[in-house]
Amino acid sequence: MGEGREETAHPTLSSIKTCRQPDGNAKTKGVKHVTKVNKRIKREIEDVSEPKVRQRSVELSRHLINVREILTWSNATPIRSHTDIGYLCCYCNDYFIDPADLKRHTLENHEGINNSSFTKRRDLNAFYVKVDITGLSCRLCNGEFDTIETLIIHLKDVHKKRLFTDIKNHLISFKFENDVLKCFICSSKFSRFKGLLEHMNLHCRNFVCNICDAGFVNRKRLIVHQEKHKTGIFQCEICLEEFSTLPKKKLHIKSIHKPVKFRNKCGYCNETFKDYHQKLKHLTVVHQVEQHAYKCEACDRVYRTRKSFRVHIQRDHLLQRPHHCSECDKTFYSGSALKCHMLKHTGLREFQCDVCLKSYGRKSTLRDHMRIHADDRRFKCEHCGQAFVQKCSWRGHMRAKHGEEV
Repeated sequence: MGEGREETAHPTLSSIKTCRQPDGNAKTKGVKHVTKVNKRIKREIEDVSEPKVRQRSVELSRHLINVREILTWSNATPIRSHTDIGYLCCYCNDYFIDPADLKRHTLENHEGINNSSFTKRRDLNAFYVKVDITGLSCRLCNGEFDTIETLIIHLKDVHKKRLFTDIKNHLISFKFENDVLKCFICSSKFSRFKGLLEHMNLHCRNFVCNICDAGFVNRKRLIVHQEKHKTGIFQCEICLEEFSTLPKKKLHIKSIHKPVKFRNKCGYCNETFKDYHQKLKHLTVVHQVEQHAYKCEACDRVYRTRKSFRVHIQRDHLLQRPHHCSECDKTFYSGSALKCHMLKHTGLREFQCDVCLKSYGRKSTLRDHMRIHADDRRFKCEHCGQAFVQKCSWRGHMRAKHGEEV
């Protein structure tokens, strides 16, 4: 177990510059300044009256020292965030579509942890660092490693670097070995980096929910998660609608009351969209951003999102039908499909036409009916030019007049 002197374990050490000598040893610039800093740190620690506050400060310092040593003596590179415009550098405002370009940029232009974004996180409960460990290797001996944990042990035992192994690891590791975005631990695939980041909580189990056993990298993420388990009456302050959990209320406010312009914003041109799929189409057409696709190996159908691909597999190939009709023996994949089916048993017609007062059981049927009043003839025969309001009328025309089965 690594032990360090408490008087030197403090976040202000992130401001101390380190450089490598030809023999691989680190030297520190400004020894007199460091001595003054250490004395001030010692006074600050002695002045802290609350032991828990002092303990968190010391532990955060140790995390920063570990990160400094890892980034100094290996080719691991930190990632600030990922948006539509790519992966953002932790040290400057440059971004890169390809994470390999971010790694090359970081290694060539930045060193240590000076002025990095994660050194500004003074709260241990929220501290974590996203790090790219693709082709992870030691700069001192060129040894190769699969994980950050094995690298830490190597640097500490072999090269005698100052690393603390008695604290929880708040680094989330990623490997970008090909065009497919996936977890390097369990090989799960993802269409977006955000989904992969959330997935990594399964493997970074520093803090565990005592209700559902879900794991999280830091305490803040656990606290946010535990809000899902607190049930009660949570009322929207705007429309007074009530919800059983706080996350449901927050989702309601975000999706219903939050202005549309803040929901789906393009990172390139700041244009806004009402839904996420419209933004994806915009990114593809306007900015030529290639979207990840999921191809079904059973039927060769291609899907743009992991969710739609998963629904296809479960519904069309695994034939999952968890929703059962209480009136007959039919089963359905989704609750909405069951609700639509129940109209056959209830005969409920709650959607009425404002023009002719006809009523329908489904909103989609009423929407199709309204095209009659609008004379919306969108189905056109390519042979004779005759147009129809309903697709079934066009299909009958093609079969009767032109002998085509469509």
